[in-house]
Amino acid sequence: MITLAARDWSMLYEKYRGQWVALKNDHVTTVASGLSRADVKAKAAELGYERPFVVKMPSGLTVFTG
Repeated sequence: MITLAARDWSMLYEKYRGQWVALKNDHVTTVASGLSRADVKAKAAELGYERPFVVKMPSGLTVFTG
């Protein structure tokens, strides 16, 4: 099981809103970004990152309290 610590992606969200993003193992440093997961993985592989952490930044944020 993989356990991830909380990360502040607010800066990533502002810059990459609605895009796919490949991150280094620190889950903060951007390696590549784009509109499709496949393109981002290919760009990352070209840069030598065979297994980046790939995530889609949401287009918008929803607030829920309860």
